[in-house]
Amino acid sequence: MPELPEMENYRRVLSNHILDIPISDIKVNRDKSINVPVETFASALIGNRVIFVERRGKYLNFHMSNGTRLLIHLMLGGLMYYGTDEDLPERSTQVEISFGDYKLCFIGLRLGYIHLLSAKEVDQVFSELGPEPLDRRMNEERFVKIAKKRRGGLKTMIVNQHVVAGIGNRYADEIAYRANLLPSAKIQDLGDEALQRLYSSVVEVLTEAIEDGGYMDTPIYKDDQQTGRYKAKFKVYDREGETCYHCGGVVSRVELTGRKAFFCPSCQHDQ
Repeated sequence: MPELPEMENYRRVLSNHILDIPISDIKVNRDKSINVPVETFASALIGNRVIFVERRGKYLNFHMSNGTRLLIHLMLGGLMYYGTDEDLPERSTQVEISFGDYKLCFIGLRLGYIHLLSAKEVDQVFSELGPEPLDRRMNEERFVKIAKKRRGGLKTMIVNQHVVAGIGNRYADEIAYRANLLPSAKIQDLGDEALQRLYSSVVEVLTEAIEDGGYMDTPIYKDDQQTGRYKAKFKVYDREGETCYHCGGVVSRVELTGRKAFFCPSCQHDQ
């Protein structure tokens, strides 16, 4: 599932390509991917423009020129591609939004969705989310204060979208590794120094992942050299049985509350 770095990468790319260009056509190949009848969806969008692309957690929110919003959540397996018909990957699309000769195509959108909503409805969805980990209003002190109100496993806390928005399985493991903390470490047992270390790791890992385009295999547009560069930099995620780059030990995997977690038993600890 695309996480904060991937969605931020999408936001940056699309902000450079689709803003203020009138939507010329809409094609919906899977009605369940949208929340209104196809005719309503198309009539609300054709002729209008995306004036701003906002990211909140794992969501993208297209602000439309007519005051409506397109709220996008890709969920598991979803991705986007922007290009001409000749450029598009040979995969079935669920929704296509045309901007003249170019299309923004949504692929693999079996669990994800594109909902046409009012600004108020989007605000209601976002009100359920925790703070943005890289927002200027977030800092070490606030993060530690939030963490001290929680109980349970470290990974369980940081993937909880009600606590902190945007972090999922992959980056949670990388963050725990960077902080030298086990993903199973009990958050209530961590002292200030460990929580401060955890916050620094959140900022460092997410910032680096954004700058390297996240982990997605599929480029966003033709000749895209940025998207997916961070995948090769994962230290523990999906590396069970491989050598730890730091200590030479072996990366392990466990199941934590129904989620797989990768870690280095030598480098990572309970404190």
